Amino acid sequence: MKTYFDSRFALSPNEGKQLDTQGLRDNFLMEKLFEADAIHLTLSHFDRYIAGGVMPVKGTVLLSNPENLKAKYFLERRELGIINVGGKGTVVADGTTYELEYKEALYLGKGTQEVSFSSADANAPAKFYINSAPAHHTYPSRKVSKAEAEVVELGSAATANHRVINKLIVNSVLPTCQLQMGMTELKSGSVWNTMPAHTHDRRMEVYFYFEVPEGQSVCHFMGQPQETRHVWMQNEQAIISPNWSVHSGAGTSNYTFIWGMAGENLDYGDMDHCAITELR
Repeated sequence: MKTYFDSRFALSPNEGKQLDTQGLRDNFLMEKLFEADAIHLTLSHFDRYIAGGVMPVKGTVLLSNPENLKAKYFLERRELGIINVGGKGTVVADGTTYELEYKEALYLGKGTQEVSFSSADANAPAKFYINSAPAHHTYPSRKVSKAEAEVVELGSAATANHRVINKLIVNSVLPTCQLQMGMTELKSGSVWNTMPAHTHDRRMEVYFYFEVPEGQSVCHFMGQPQETRHVWMQNEQAIISPNWSVHSGAGTSNYTFIWGMAGENLDYGDMDHCAITELR
């Protein structure tokens, strides 16, 4: 089993708008999250957020404890959100077994000492997309199926943003310290997500794009509303969105993405909207 750990420094908007294409990718994009029997983790210094992926194939993969965290175990001072974007898999947390089907979620509270991942079928391995944020209190661990999610339908085919938002790990579904995660599925013929765009100075986000058809891509927009930049992304890649940045995208096909966020509050509606006609 291998663990890959990367750390990304926080940048101000003034620094961000000076970056070229490769600079944006180096600072914000996570190009590889899934590798057989390995864990890929990226720590962002925006709110000390961690995003990554685990894909067990040959056997069980243990959640490691990177030296960079200076902790006795990974969740000593953290909480963890998991969404399975692959085949059926199992997560065992301190002896409790959770089976996760495709697009099902699991929240693990602060203080969970041992976490392991496995797949039901090596030929169709589970892909556990994980997000973690610092935590100050222990809340109960809990599995969340799609049927238990808070569902909101937004947009329309006329504006190419007809989408279904599945709020999975949010305070209206279960208690957390600051971590929130959900999944937005775009309807066929729709390509725009999170439009009109917004920022929220109280929180940062990470977007993970998947179900992007072969040969298709997503163009992710970031930056200040009047200083936007773009990053072209492929299937099963993620990108860090600072609190000062818009976070929106348009694909060459419809797709699905997982949003995860952390910060000062748990108010999903805490957004500073940007008028479409004022974006630059």
